[in-house]
Amino acid sequence: MAKPITSIKEHKQTPEEIQQEKLVELQSLLTEQDEAINKILEITGEINDAGILDAVQAMVKAKDQIAGIAVNQVSREPVTNLIKHVMNASAGLSAIDPEVSAKLLKSLQSGLDEAELYNGNNDSISAFDVIRSLNDPDVNRAVKFGLNFLKGMGKGLE
Repeated sequence: MAKPITSIKEHKQTPEEIQQEKLVELQSLLTEQDEAINKILEITGEINDAGILDAVQAMVKAKDQIAGIAVNQVSREPVTNLIKHVMNASAGLSAIDPEVSAKLLKSLQSGLDEAELYNGNNDSISAFDVIRSLNDPDVNRAVKFGLNFLKGMGKGLE
């Protein structure tokens, strides 16, 4: 009579068996994806022929020097001033009601279009013509807006 099984021995793969199994998996993947791999190799060859891989490799090797140069350039006063200006402009623009800024930009475009119509006109304008143009409701509205703008700006400059 046979002895009963009291324990199961698990077979542990040797490093050589693991390596062989991985090679078989890799070989299977290569045969399944041969077209994609050929394209990748072709693209890589073109990039290498153009010298791009050499440039990238040199940049990777010199990454510390490149980072140092970039930090030095960004920390220069003109660049930091530009960053501060952009931040201040962003803060100012975000405080303005978008509908007001849209209306103002639309009015600005309309004014530029109107000015362009008479751009080639070399007729001189007299002081009396300027005063008389204030009777035009559009001109009067723009002048009033400008004066109110200047008043508000003056208050802000205190």
